[in-house]
Amino acid sequence: MPLIQPFRGLRPLPGHAADVAAPPYDVLSSAEARERVAGKPFSFLHISKAEIDLPVDTDPYSSAVYAQSAVNFRRLIADGVLIRDAAPCYYAYRLTMGDHVQTGLVAAASVADYDSNRIRKHEFTRPDKEDDRVRQIEALSAQTGPVLLAYPDSPEADGLITRATTREPVADVTADGVRHTVWVIDDAATIAGLGTAFDAMPNLYIADGHHRSAAAARVAAGRRGQASAQMFLAVLFPAHQMRILDYNRVVRDLNGLAPAEFLARVGERFAVTPAAGRVHPDRPGVVGMYLGGRWYRLEIDPALVPAGDPVRRLDVSLLSDQLLEPVLGIGDLRRDKRIDFVGGIRGPAELERRVDSGEMAVAFAMHATRMGDLMAVADSGQVMPPKSTWFEPKLADGLVSHVID
Repeated sequence: MPLIQPFRGLRPLPGHAADVAAPPYDVLSSAEARERVAGKPFSFLHISKAEIDLPVDTDPYSSAVYAQSAVNFRRLIADGVLIRDAAPCYYAYRLTMGDHVQTGLVAAASVADYDSNRIRKHEFTRPDKEDDRVRQIEALSAQTGPVLLAYPDSPEADGLITRATTREPVADVTADGVRHTVWVIDDAATIAGLGTAFDAMPNLYIADGHHRSAAAARVAAGRRGQASAQMFLAVLFPAHQMRILDYNRVVRDLNGLAPAEFLARVGERFAVTPAAGRVHPDRPGVVGMYLGGRWYRLEIDPALVPAGDPVRRLDVSLLSDQLLEPVLGIGDLRRDKRIDFVGGIRGPAELERRVDSGEMAVAFAMHATRMGDLMAVADSGQVMPPKSTWFEPKLADGLVSHVID
């Protein structure tokens, strides 16, 4: 089976894209989603977070929610708000956020290549989150949340995708500071060329969407005879265009240490320098620390960096191994309630706020994980520590869906 295939995308009727497009299902709470859909009957949030159309106390994982999602999905199709292309297509998808631009391809990716690790992973998944996505796919007989994939350098693929953007787009929507532009790719020569270019790639890499891809694989296993179920909805971007922001840490207490004691313990493994203002780590091995109303620059002792280990050499691993666990007693980032994580999109002001409010005792501003580091971890067959990557900009839901029929 090819690595990627074109498919008959289900997408908003031109003129309705702005009415339909919605943030990913996992970035809004139910309450936030209810506020977002006020006066927006076509918002894809009615499908991705259908509990908003049920009583406020409804469990978002109850059977009623998945049933309501299917009702809302069928309604948008019946009303002609969502239309399906007559023939299999690819779709060019451009994200623009300020000065940052990345242009990729919407395609159906091979579950078989996911299962064989040609499409590589870097995170563990949680069974309950997988179950949620499986139930959603089965309820709709469609994949509506795309998996974000990165592909290695390919001038051929980049050129074909870029040339497709010279046509009139079928969707051009700006929301939350991000412009989403989509073009249909339906000419046979370009479709064939893209298939050849991607089949030549040794691997693809999951950037975001591990639960969605795992769920698609489970659905595929239960629908062996159904060809469309053996693919999953993906948006593929060149790795060199993708942007990872820092994913920062805040901790509730100093594990019984006085501030001076804590600084002394940190100084055993890091060079600690008081800073005149906010610290924005400019390279790997540097961490900004906010404690007691002031910033410090931490630089890890190079002798403590295991250069040959793609996981343990990551800044997020070094902070855990050399400070969070031995000094603050935080060994399990997934379960310890004393630690929280703050996406870099919020900036250092949010770290200061969390500490200055008294909610947290100390904050750590990280250098962003690099795309090459993510790929090295995936290539080694290992997984990254929790909350290692924060990709921006985010994809929108609802602009192209993959129907399983």
